[in-house]
Amino acid sequence: MNGADRYADLRRSHRWQVPERYNLAADVCDRHPADVLAMLHENYEGAVREVLWGELQALSNRAANLLAGLGVEKGDRVAVVLPPTPETAAVFFGVWKLGAILLSMSVLYGDEGIAHRIGDSEPKVLVTDAANAGRFEDLEGPRLVVLDPQLLAAESDRAETADTSAEDPAQLYYTSGTTGLAKGIVHAHRYLLAHNEFELCHDLKAGERFHGMGEWAWAAGICPLLGPWRLGAVQLVYQREGGFDAHKQLDFLSRHAASNVFATPTAIRSMMGIADARERYPQRFRVVCSAGEPLNPEAIRWFRDQYDVTVLDYYGLTESYPLCGNFPWMEVREGSMGKPLPGWDVQILDEDEKPVAQGERGEICLRARSNPHYPLGYWRQPEASEETFGGEWFHSKDAAREDPDGYVWYEGRADDVIIAAGYRIGPFEVESVCLEHPAVAEAAAVASPDERRGSVVKAFVVLAEGAESSDELADEIKAFVRDRLSAYAYPRRIEFVDSLPKTLTGKIRRIELRQQEEARHKAGTA
Repeated sequence: MNGADRYADLRRSHRWQVPERYNLAADVCDRHPADVLAMLHENYEGAVREVLWGELQALSNRAANLLAGLGVEKGDRVAVVLPPTPETAAVFFGVWKLGAILLSMSVLYGDEGIAHRIGDSEPKVLVTDAANAGRFEDLEGPRLVVLDPQLLAAESDRAETADTSAEDPAQLYYTSGTTGLAKGIVHAHRYLLAHNEFELCHDLKAGERFHGMGEWAWAAGICPLLGPWRLGAVQLVYQREGGFDAHKQLDFLSRHAASNVFATPTAIRSMMGIADARERYPQRFRVVCSAGEPLNPEAIRWFRDQYDVTVLDYYGLTESYPLCGNFPWMEVREGSMGKPLPGWDVQILDEDEKPVAQGERGEICLRARSNPHYPLGYWRQPEASEETFGGEWFHSKDAAREDPDGYVWYEGRADDVIIAAGYRIGPFEVESVCLEHPAVAEAAAVASPDERRGSVVKAFVVLAEGAESSDELADEIKAFVRDRLSAYAYPRRIEFVDSLPKTLTGKIRRIELRQQEEARHKAGTA
């Protein structure tokens, strides 16, 4: 059976199986034999720790008892600000064993971002470590718990797991949106059951060594922890110090023989600066996937040249993912997010929620309540929940088009479209071609106000190591994109910058650049 036929068969035969009673901790943690390896953990000092499922199960029971002793009950929120360690994972499971709701936050979050999430969610307990405890001494509301091994060791390693409904709330994520304060999105225990990307995109095997590069603070970090564990993978966990380091990351993957990896586009683009990655950091990659933002074709080609593996891009949002993906048994079209995953009713619609003609730009939409991942709503915002999730379709606000073979191609945020001299231009295609120029490390394209054309395309460019900004280089990049893209879509303006504004999940905040251009134009300095 060829890839297209296999895909069609999976789409036709797929049925979601969601039990009435379901608990994340019971399914992901408690079900494994005690003597099976669960995790290989390496801290920033290089110390490696092997963790069997029996140890993690005992730790999770101790965590549940600790939290219960602090008064945590079903429906309470527990906030966590911890680095990725076995004890952190145990706290996650302990929260779910009590039927409580987990809010995990990155240690990299700023104090204001954490304060907003704490004030909005009103957790009963905030669990952190000694390195971060000082940040929360004056924080009003939750009881502060500074986690250490002795604290858990004092608790019993026996605990009952709550009998929860699949519909009970389990996870609270906050969007890393480009405007306004982050909103909490509530997911039920059942949401993990919809993450079939680990079966279909990652093709995970029991016992396989898996590594996810996302932080345990958002969906693209926690789901690649829980989903592979549910399928019996061994998690390779790297507790790094400071920001992302491509050399250290590839070295970690090489030394621990990772065969299945979830990477972020930002991480892969950082790796592209290592010209001899294959020789310096040989790998045993079988499958590598990416999500979080679209993966540029140039990044896919670099990875294939270095490691003989085609990175499989898949797509989704905190509200619901994976909507679309690429599969190891089907043709990959570089730059495409693949096809809708089996069980996911995804369509490209116009403003009236009608399907657009094939090849035309529209909005990626998901049929409401059509799969287990569909959220319970926004935290304590019933009107916003009804507006966003209560209709027939969930609107992603991402634009895309579908080719004749059903592959979906990202066109940027619906509100990121650049209209120049009557042409509608997606920023992602401009950025992708910019990245093919050897002097370009990163690029972001936005509309820049222009008296004659209304708007023109402007590219903000971060230069690759060794390249120097100049008018000549700017003209060279313009010509490079014009020759490869079109005479109307190339960037007529280029500004060299040291870095691009990004969300905590690494997505480029084009809105900041667009607003900057609008402000400059009004001030007459554009």
